[in-house]
Amino acid sequence: MSGKSLPQDLLRPAVLSSHAYAVADSSGLIKLDAMENPYGLPESLRGAWLECLHDAELNRYPHARPEELMRALALHGGIPADMELMLGNGSDELIQILISAVAGAGRPILGVDPTFVMYRIIAEQQGLAYHAVPLDGDFQLDLPAFLTAMEQHHPAIVFLDWPNNPSGQMHPVASLEAICAAAPGLVVVDEAYHAFSEASFADQLGRWPNLLLLRTLSKEGLAGLRLGFLAGPPAWIQELDKLRLPYNINILTQKSASFALQHAEVLALQANEIRTQREFVYERLRDMGLQVLPSRANFLLFAVPGRAAAIHTGLKNAGILLKAFTGHPRLGDYLRVSIGTPAENRAFLSALEGLL
Repeated sequence: MSGKSLPQDLLRPAVLSSHAYAVADSSGLIKLDAMENPYGLPESLRGAWLECLHDAELNRYPHARPEELMRALALHGGIPADMELMLGNGSDELIQILISAVAGAGRPILGVDPTFVMYRIIAEQQGLAYHAVPLDGDFQLDLPAFLTAMEQHHPAIVFLDWPNNPSGQMHPVASLEAICAAAPGLVVVDEAYHAFSEASFADQLGRWPNLLLLRTLSKEGLAGLRLGFLAGPPAWIQELDKLRLPYNINILTQKSASFALQHAEVLALQANEIRTQREFVYERLRDMGLQVLPSRANFLLFAVPGRAAAIHTGLKNAGILLKAFTGHPRLGDYLRVSIGTPAENRAFLSALEGLL
């Protein structure tokens, strides 16, 4: 190995000191840790879906800009007609593009804490400072503190998960508007859970020239396709699109997503069932005497003070995987459960009650 460079010789310190996003092994478990829709494509549609893939030209590159799919996504997402879209391999790729686009400015990224961890991970891997404004004692946005942080740090991008992950709560619309009005850079509202919140900031696009909207189909039952989109004024999207790698959305994803959007009523029915089950699980957790946060997403955050690690392990031993927040200074006593099928939810609740 003499004369050969090692990783520490070539890689940026920000990369060497970072950590990869952790994905727990869920083999053989009821998977309630990743906010997925538990329902697959109905059997009645599977034949038609496979038929639509029949003529997919796997030997050719996919459409670089699948305009028909983009129009369907804009319609599905309620995006104003004068806005543009950019597609990503999940919303994670779009977050990476956004942060890499402003990395040269040397200005930080701003968010809240706790929130979606990828904002911080990607910012720090790009060598940017990430500042987080703590949510208040009820996991609500502290607007005065956030406005002060924007004035102090002059962030290039503000990321706001709406509803927030992992609390499941919505920031007030008036607060989002105040942040858009005061922000010195971009404001990105991430609506990953809009199918369950039944609310959207999409109609505000264009009102605020610095506002962009993130969406993903992952929570609507299509996580395996890895498809997200960024919407906003053409001046922003056209510049950011320069950083998108060519052919980033494969042909099977393009065709499958187009097919699914033609049957969007199925996705809507599944989302409605998940909302119903969310309220059922919420009430059962409260009946157990647990502190559980009201949620507008497809998951619930609940506290088991002093026992989170043991409960998490006990549930895993019972065949049920939840999300624990080991090492987080504020979430150490909390677990997050994604809403599953009725049978999965009953299994979780029964196992949890036995452990308590």
